[in-house]
Amino acid sequence: MSTATHAPSPPSRLRHIVEAARERRFRSQIRQSFTAWAIYKGFTPAKHHALIIREIEAFLADPNLDILLLHAPPGSAKSTYLSVLLPAWYLARNPKGRILAATHSNEFAMRWGRRVRGIIRDDAAALGVRLDNSNSAADRWALTTGGEYYGVGAGVGISGFRADLAVADDLFGNREDAWSDVVRAKRWDWYLDDFSLRLNPGAKRILMNTRWHEEDVAGRAIEQIQNGHVRGRIIDIRAIADHDDVLGRAPGTYLWDEPNGYDYASYLRKRKAEVSPMMWEALFQQRPAPETGDFFKAEWLIPYTAGQLPARSTLKMFGASDYAMTADGGDWTVHVVGAVDQDDRLWLVDLWRDRTKPEKWVEAFCDMVIEHKPIGWAEENVQITSGIGPYLDSRQRVRKAWVAREQFPTRGDKAFRAQSVRGRMALSGLHVPIDAAWFPQFKAELMSFPSGKHDDQVDAIGLFGQLLDLMLPPKRPEPPKPKPKRLDWFETPDDLTETNWKTV
Repeated sequence: MSTATHAPSPPSRLRHIVEAARERRFRSQIRQSFTAWAIYKGFTPAKHHALIIREIEAFLADPNLDILLLHAPPGSAKSTYLSVLLPAWYLARNPKGRILAATHSNEFAMRWGRRVRGIIRDDAAALGVRLDNSNSAADRWALTTGGEYYGVGAGVGISGFRADLAVADDLFGNREDAWSDVVRAKRWDWYLDDFSLRLNPGAKRILMNTRWHEEDVAGRAIEQIQNGHVRGRIIDIRAIADHDDVLGRAPGTYLWDEPNGYDYASYLRKRKAEVSPMMWEALFQQRPAPETGDFFKAEWLIPYTAGQLPARSTLKMFGASDYAMTADGGDWTVHVVGAVDQDDRLWLVDLWRDRTKPEKWVEAFCDMVIEHKPIGWAEENVQITSGIGPYLDSRQRVRKAWVAREQFPTRGDKAFRAQSVRGRMALSGLHVPIDAAWFPQFKAELMSFPSGKHDDQVDAIGLFGQLLDLMLPPKRPEPPKPKPKRLDWFETPDDLTETNWKTV
């Protein structure tokens, strides 16, 4: 007796069509939405995870951006979204795409590669892509559609691979490496000459980091963006919210503070009590320059806002400059204007800072002199005698930017030259305009001095202090008046020579 295969009955055929359509919609949904993919994998994105997802989706869709920098505290599950969920989702959307994934060690590179490979193997139907079993290495594998994944530890040579998407997850694994000048320099060279060099035209880079140092890879990549060398976006997710919080939290709010869920905030509170202020600011607040300094103290900075500066008629205005002789040479030119009020208190009034050619900073100097009309200006004599002095004199005459410039010798180290202004600040503080756009960088430089990356602003206010010593030396206290001499009954004062003890 022969058997025959019968076509499904109409109801069965309808159910089959409906299920197939539902499956297609489901696959389309998780490929279009990173959030849908994360939920499908069993994750519930917290508020900061939702921000990371939105930023990644927008970045990948924007042809005008080259790099996305995401900074978040340790333990905030940032790697789950960048190193585990993103590669599989990206390959589902780009079956021929090639991913270069880097982290601080080969061990972690293999760990992330193994997890992503396992996800694609287990969720092939949902993702619509399958592994090519001809290569099963944890850190390097391929898809049947031509897509590839290559995981590397920072510092490892990369050859024979070109990427469409490059992701880097914490390129420093510990403080020892991050604080080593040698390791930081090597890691940056590797980032430029290996990691970034292996990108296809139009490729994208995403760097997810916990900040360690001002000159870590993230710090130098930030400089690239600020200097216009690459087009990018920077997102800082802080453990404790500031006034400009990217998540819209009220200042002082802890990250992921969900007592009924994952109470990450309890972990943060314990860590804040244990780590040094400097490490807290770097690792958890994404500010490698600490809020509390060693040479200059945060409590010496007295905030004021626009409208709170005393009347100009009651202030004695002074200026100072730290000049850079070449454009784009790595150093900054800084002009500062400060004031002393009737109570000998210091006020920082204005600041200009730029990496530019002398022609531009000379005009900025003249602008500030004309606006603020200082009675004296400090500068280093070695900078003036190097050739810019005659040009600066000429521009002052042409623009009628009249001020007496005083040259000071370069003596001692930078900390020694800043001692005068430091002493005045310690005694009566320095009033600073907290709403000025340049104030955050000014404060960061002071708090990290003398171990910070830049010190041009410190040099400028150090000259300001030396000028005040010259033009407004500290007032010497008046000697105490002698107390009137007490007359005992047996003493004869000079104007009562005829009086003696008998008459008394």
